[in-house]
Amino acid sequence: MKNRAKLEQVEDALARVMDPETGLSIMRMAIVDNLEVEDTGEVSLVFRPSSPVCPMAYTLANSMKKTVEALDWVTSVRIKVENFQRAEHLETVLNR
Repeated sequence: MKNRAKLEQVEDALARVMDPETGLSIMRMAIVDNLEVEDTGEVSLVFRPSSPVCPMAYTLANSMKKTVEALDWVTSVRIKVENFQRAEHLETVLNR
């Protein structure tokens, strides 16, 4: 992580993404890891759904990507998905 202020902006934005099943912030649920922000505006993170068959994984991942992309200085968002049955497919959908 290169820029602490921008990292905090991304963390704050992601904290507003709520899991509709639990009503908790994805940050509070600790399902986002390895968050990195480059000076170029590139953001990357690891998303670990709450279960390997999490029914909300696609919805949550899409919300995370759109929320981070909405920050005016962000140039790209890359999400790696782990511990999810359809991780490869979800990554393909998110990162095209």
